[in-house]
Amino acid sequence: MTDANKKANTTLAMVTIDCDDPRAMAKFYSSLLGWEVTYEDDAATMVSSGSGPALGFGKTDDYVRPQWPDNGRKQFHLDLSVDDIAAAEQRAIELGAQRPDEQPGGDKWRVLLDPAGHPFCLAVWNASQ
Repeated sequence: MTDANKKANTTLAMVTIDCDDPRAMAKFYSSLLGWEVTYEDDAATMVSSGSGPALGFGKTDDYVRPQWPDNGRKQFHLDLSVDDIAAAEQRAIELGAQRPDEQPGGDKWRVLLDPAGHPFCLAVWNASQ
């Protein structure tokens, strides 16, 4: 940590994702992650585990779904750590995720698309990988 960060005490509070339906996104990620919906209105929602950064969703009227494969236009993606990729994939699909044909990770990770089309990855994850 730099001296400037120590003085400013800057930490990540929330990542906010643009979408066309914040309520649907909060419902999906709340169910997928087991987090609580802590804020909800027509323009924005937020889910939180109660510790660490929250995940927010903001309504964008001219929202355009990302493409997968991304062809250089991917907006972002979340990497989610799971114990069992196949079981987590099945649960995510039951909650509304889609499995695209393009799967660059082989058996190491699985790419899925959330209800707004954002790609996210499921992997048995280790920060040192």
